[in-house]
Order: sequence, then C-alpha cells, then structure tokens
Amino acid sequence: MLRQVLLAASRSGGVRRLVETAPYTRSVVKRFVAGESAADALAVTDRLISDGLLITFDHLGEDTVETAQAETITARYEELLGRLAANGTGTRAEVSVKLTALGQLLDDGEKIALENARRICAAARDAGTTVTLDMEDHTTVDSTLRVLAELREEYPTTGAVIQAYLRRAEEYCATLADEGSRVRLCKGAYNAPDSVAFTARDEIDKSYVRCMKVLMGGRGYPMLATHDPRLIEIGGSLAGLHGREPGSFEYQMLYGIRPNEQLRLAREGAQVRVYVPYGEEWYGYLMRRLAERPANLGFFLRSLASKS
Repeated sequence: MLRQVLLAASRSGGVRRLVETAPYTRSVVKRFVAGESAADALAVTDRLISDGLLITFDHLGEDTVETAQAETITARYEELLGRLAANGTGTRAEVSVKLTALGQLLDDGEKIALENARRICAAARDAGTTVTLDMEDHTTVDSTLRVLAELREEYPTTGAVIQAYLRRAEEYCATLADEGSRVRLCKGAYNAPDSVAFTARDEIDKSYVRCMKVLMGGRGYPMLATHDPRLIEIGGSLAGLHGREPGSFEYQMLYGIRPNEQLRLAREGAQVRVYVPYGEEWYGYLMRRLAERPANLGFFLRSLASKS
C-alpha cells in the first residue's frame, strides 16, 4: 500500500510543490542526487572511482513534451560525455538514458528518441564508454526494446534493462542473454496492472531470482541492480555455480543507498557500479526510489524532522 501511495505522489503536482518547497528538502535530496549540473555530477566521480567503484550517470528528466526539450537533454548528455572524454574517466563511467527524456512519447517519438540516442551513443564511444537504456513504464517496453535492437547494430555494447516485476521478465532475459549482451536486472518502480506485473514483494523477489538464473547462466554480462542482501548473496552463489569471474558481471546500487555495502563488495573484488543521478528534475526520481525501497522513506522523514 505504501508503495502505491508513493508512486501516486510521484505524479501529484500538489505533493511535488510541498516537497520541493519544504525547508531543507534540498539538503536531504543531496544524499540521493549528485546535483543539478554536469559539474555537480562529475564532482563525485573522483571519490567514487578512488574507492574502486564504477559509475553510471543519469541526467534526470522524462515525459518530454517538446522536441526542443529532447534536444536539450541530448545535448546535456553529449556535454557530460565530452567531459568524461577530456578527463579520461570513460573506462570507469558510463551513462544511463531514459528514452522518454529523448522524445519517445512525442508524435513519431520512437524515431526521434532513436536518433537522439544514436547521438549519445556516438559521444559515448568517443569517450571510451557506453550507454544503457533505462526501462520505464510498462507501456514503453516494446518500443524501448526495438530501439535497443537498432542501436546494437552499430553500438553492440548498448545496455538493456529488465524489470523483474514484469510477468514477462524471464522471457525478456532469455532473449537478451547472448554473448556480450549487457543486461541490468532491477525490481522495477512503476505502476502497472496485475495482468502485466507482479505486485506482491515475494512474487517480485522470486521473479528476480528466476531472471538472475537465466542471466548468470547465459553468455552475456549481467548487471544485478539490487540493495537486497538476500539477492546479493544469491547472485554471488550463482556466479560461483556458473564459474563466473568477478569481471564477467557486476552489482549496481543507487547513489546514497547502502554505500558501506558498495565498498564492502568492491573491496572483496566484485565489480560495483553506482547509479549517479543529476539534474533539476529530481522529484519523480526521488519518489520512485522511496517506493522501490520504502525503508528510505523513514530516512527522508527523519532527515526533514531533524532539520526543522
């Protein structure tokens, strides 16, 4: 129930205004969001890399309603990647891209998003890195997978994301578990009807494990995006079962969530990538993170209360 309330709040203008204008909200948000500019995002890079961590940057922004808006977001990704190329950190940092931010929901949006994604992939290749296409609302899944297939013809390392709460998640994973295929597996943090997605936590967890088994037993490069200690342990066991070396898969966690666990895994030799969001459109991202792991809500509320 709490998850559904938080997801509804992510779309509520009234709640958004309340949260955005609350005293000290921004100081709390800084735990989860690196800042509003590329410079802010890059400021955290050296610290994370020095701790042995990998990075994926996400410029926050979705539900783009104008072509010019999609152009602006594309240009900002190009700017960030240009700076990664200049400072030589492309081997440790990649970018995550939401196709809705690139115009996917506009008229002829799939074509627009594809062309903008191609520009970002070209900039990523110049920086010595790659791109992962974030998966969003269930209504965009088929379109996103079509764009992925197009991009991989020229940029084969483009990453996919599969959400375990989708009932077809295991099927998607089996299709994508090919040689060299980079696939991020996450639980999912969007509303979807029962006919499309699991809603009970235990059902989602079971789906996640089934998907892990497919990916870890496949020939691709699994990226296990979870903070759940049980799932992390199962992921490690599956890696051992399938004889996977540490460099053949990675764990992924969100910036500001379980940082000590990120460091522990990295120090034990695992590859750990931190999902670092930045940008002005942080509200929707924050609400979905709270919905995905409601325990974060307690931290958020305690932080607000301690500042008031």
